[in-house]
Amino acid sequence: RLCLQSLWDFVTAKEPLIKSPFFPVLFSFTAYMAFCLPYIALDFLSTRLPNLRKYKIQPQNYPTLGMMVPCIIQSVYHHVVLIFPVTFLHWYWRPMNLPVIAPELLEVLLEVGVCLLLFDFEYFLWHLLHHKVPWLYKTFHKVHHKHVSTFALTTQYSSVWELLSLGFFAAINPVLLGCHPLTEMTFFLVNIWLSVEDHSGYDLPWSTHRLVPFGLYGGAPHHDLHHLKFKSNYAPYFTHWDKLFGTFTES
Repeated sequence: RLCLQSLWDFVTAKEPLIKSPFFPVLFSFTAYMAFCLPYIALDFLSTRLPNLRKYKIQPQNYPTLGMMVPCIIQSVYHHVVLIFPVTFLHWYWRPMNLPVIAPELLEVLLEVGVCLLLFDFEYFLWHLLHHKVPWLYKTFHKVHHKHVSTFALTTQYSSVWELLSLGFFAAINPVLLGCHPLTEMTFFLVNIWLSVEDHSGYDLPWSTHRLVPFGLYGGAPHHDLHHLKFKSNYAPYFTHWDKLFGTFTES
C-alpha cells in the first residue's frame, strides 16, 4: 500500500477536477489520443523507414490522413454528444467517493486482471452474437469493419450502440468488484491501451502478446486477422474463448 499511497495522494490533491462531471470524458479522450499518437507517428514514419516497415502486419496497406481525420472527428463527436451526457448522469446519481487510503499493489494487479478477463468474456459474447446474427452485424457492427487493415484510430470507429455497449461493460466490472477508484482508473487506462494496441496494425518486439506466455494473449496479430477474415478471433485480448468455441485462427 505504501508504494501507491504517494501516487494516490497526488491524485486526490486534484479532487475538484476528479469529482467534476467533465473529468470522465476528458480522462477517456485524453488517454485514447495519447495512446494513439505513437502509432500515428509510426504510420507516417514507417512508410519511409524499412526498419520500421517490417513490423507492419499488413505492410501493403497504410492509413492516409484522409482515413485518419474522419476517425478523429467521429471520436470527438461521440465523446461530446454521447459519452459526456452518460457520464454526467452517472456523476449525478453516483458521486465519486475518494478514500484517503490507497489500495495495496497486489489488490490493484489482481482486480485489474479480473476486470480484463470479465471484459474479454463479455466482449467475446457480444462480438460473436453481432457476427452470427446478420441484422445485428449490418445495423450495429459493420461500421467498425469499414477498415480491413486496422490502424490505431479505428479503435473507437464504431456505431453508437457498440460504443455504449462496450463502455458499459468496461464501467460496470469495477463497480461489481467494488474496486478502489485508483484500481478503476488503472483498469480504464489498461483497457484503452490494449484496445489501441490491438487495432494498431503493428507487431512490435515489446507488444503485449509477446510478453504473455503460451499464446494466451492474442494481441494485434490476433485482432488484425479478425478484421481481415471476419469469421474468427472474436475475443479482444485473450485466446481461450476462441479456442474453446472453435473460432480461433492462428495469426
